[in-house]
Amino acid sequence: MYKTNFNNPPVGRNAIAYLAEAIKNNHISGDGSFTRLCSEWLENFTKTNKCLLTTSCTHALEMSALLCKIKPGDEVIMPSYTFVSTANAFTLRGAKIVFVDIRPDTMNIDEKLIEAAVTSQTKAIVPVHYAGISCEMDTINEIAKRNKLFVIEDAAQGIMGSYKDKPLGTIGDFGCFSFHETKNFSMGEGGALLINDINFINEAEIIREKGTDRSRFFRGQLDKYTWQDHGSSYLPSELNAAYLWAQLEMAEEITADRLKSFNRYYQGLKALQDTGLVSLPVIPKECKHNGHMFYIKLKDINARTRLIDYLKQNKILSVFHYVPLHSSPAGQKFGRFYGEDKYTTKESERLLRLPLYYGLTDEEIDLIVSLIIKFLENKD
Repeated sequence: MYKTNFNNPPVGRNAIAYLAEAIKNNHISGDGSFTRLCSEWLENFTKTNKCLLTTSCTHALEMSALLCKIKPGDEVIMPSYTFVSTANAFTLRGAKIVFVDIRPDTMNIDEKLIEAAVTSQTKAIVPVHYAGISCEMDTINEIAKRNKLFVIEDAAQGIMGSYKDKPLGTIGDFGCFSFHETKNFSMGEGGALLINDINFINEAEIIREKGTDRSRFFRGQLDKYTWQDHGSSYLPSELNAAYLWAQLEMAEEITADRLKSFNRYYQGLKALQDTGLVSLPVIPKECKHNGHMFYIKLKDINARTRLIDYLKQNKILSVFHYVPLHSSPAGQKFGRFYGEDKYTTKESERLLRLPLYYGLTDEEIDLIVSLIIKFLENKD
């Protein structure tokens, strides 16, 4: 239907061979050789103490909520401009979500508004690194330290990104990656939990293994395993891990390709920003991004809707992104917005995501850019 899809999931060159190998190994459940390869690669790249592959970033966030002992009555601060999983992980434990406004430049939580939202019930801050561009983590960590709060990085979009040369996901207490099919690296559905404090590793392994100490048993540290605490089944299969491993082998290549596409969009659309017709992504100088997403911001929701329709008529699929959680029925039931919604709703209604994936061609980008220029210069 489309000449250019919004997303094409990445496929590593060795994906089919590794899937066949996983089947031949007669071990397709979790924590086999491909899971270990992926986990070790992530630990080495991020220099974190422990990485546990999970069935989704949602489940990595849920594990972090369990590790933080989130309970009914606790409050968790986060932006409203995020995916539902960021909030669900904590409302499932009975917490109240406190939404804080975003910065209009990066679409990340406004770090200057967080401390005023802290109460005696606050237990954690969950910064979301939107589009793989880091939040202002020094300020957030300072607030957390002063108030004895956990920091859980929702780095679903952040793999290969960094803040002051620190890999995203390693700056707070816990970091959560996504390997959904729309992310830079994919295992279809999947994620990872980064554990930066070694004191949480054993407990995290128990939670991930249905509440048992089976991980220690498989390492030969116990002669039998048994039920120890709350937990669930958060292990992805070896088939998922094998598919992911084929991409992690190509991580630098995939990231470079996405950054090239990002930069080509930026250069092609910069003149529209210079004349005030669109706003383009802002990358703070202390941040290194990963080419996860390219978006433009238009005058308002009506202009965005018309441009989506125009691109669709030309067989290009573009999409808007999150509807702010605080405006949803569940957001109103489980949370509250602290302060003024100055930017969250207004900026979310202007934002339009353009196709960006590994293998997107220069010709496709140039066509999309030319269509946007034609539309805005003629109609907006």
